[in-house]
Amino acid sequence: MRRKVPYFRRMDKWLFLAPVAIFLIGILSIYSASFKSNQPFDQTLALKQMLWMGMGILMVFLVIRFDYFKLQDFGWPLYAVSFLLLGGVFFMSARLGAHRWINLGGFNLQPSELAKLSVMLVLSRFFANNRIEYASLGKRLLPFVIVGIPFLLILKEPDLGTALMLLPSLLAMLYLWGFSKKDFMILLFLGALLSPALFFFLKDYQKARLMVFMNPNADPLGAGYTIIQSKIAIGSGGFLGKGFMGGTQNQLNFVPERHTDFIFAVIGEEGGFVIGLLVMALFWFVVKKGYSICAQTPDRFGSQLACGITTLIGTQAVVNFGMTMGLLPVVGVPLPLVSYGGTSVLVTMLLIGLLLNIKIHRPLF
Repeated sequence: MRRKVPYFRRMDKWLFLAPVAIFLIGILSIYSASFKSNQPFDQTLALKQMLWMGMGILMVFLVIRFDYFKLQDFGWPLYAVSFLLLGGVFFMSARLGAHRWINLGGFNLQPSELAKLSVMLVLSRFFANNRIEYASLGKRLLPFVIVGIPFLLILKEPDLGTALMLLPSLLAMLYLWGFSKKDFMILLFLGALLSPALFFFLKDYQKARLMVFMNPNADPLGAGYTIIQSKIAIGSGGFLGKGFMGGTQNQLNFVPERHTDFIFAVIGEEGGFVIGLLVMALFWFVVKKGYSICAQTPDRFGSQLACGITTLIGTQAVVNFGMTMGLLPVVGVPLPLVSYGGTSVLVTMLLIGLLLNIKIHRPLF
């Protein structure tokens, strides 16, 4: 008998190493963005992020060991837990005017990150078990209900950016399910009708961010301040950047939220066009690999799950790049594996682990 090859030797090494490379660039940027003189290294945000990444890598090696088909049984229970946690955040103390975290001692859990994973699992199971040609109108509407419940809860926190990230994955999975051009045209029409109504449900600061998108100088010291400083930082980096911890916009605290949502401004200023392009290329590589796994997986559950995960990671990266460079409105979306945040790192590595798992365990027919 032939000896069975261990899982870690069968996994796609490049799909594993690309996220690690993204993280390494991010950890240097977090250290630079949050640096305080005379602060011991064991108290820095960079060390905390490294610990979360260590746990994330451990999760990858655990996740690839079991057959992803078994995840179908965990979709709805995880969805129910996410629902309870999303409701629970409203009983927590507000931070920066938002209810997004549940304090678990030394760790702040962000349920919206867990909700994204649960939605991917439930949608993948639904699309795998229901063929579109036999689906009634009620079943065709069910995916929108599945996404709509966490969408509204996350929007209420408020966290517009994370809520919006659920929609591209839904659309991509609907396309893979077999939605026609006519169906998408109807969705586009309904979206255009509902978007003005949705605007009135936004908080004042969210409305201001959208209003200054076309002209940040309309409120340069208010809603437009962050994007103006971010564009200055990225532009001043030039081709090769100002070097590690050499960015003036960063070190002089001109860029707000520079260790979270606007960390790409730090990368652009200190690493320049070269490192900024490298980060984009690494994300492109991960997305390309993810869609390749989706296309080459014959079972519908694995293919749908790979599609949803890949679209989620890719959309978050594109939106973050766009908003830091002033190409998209500021919606508060972190850059996966780069922005500071324990829950985000763990969930993103779990998603990477699932992609690796699908490639290892997918049927070979």
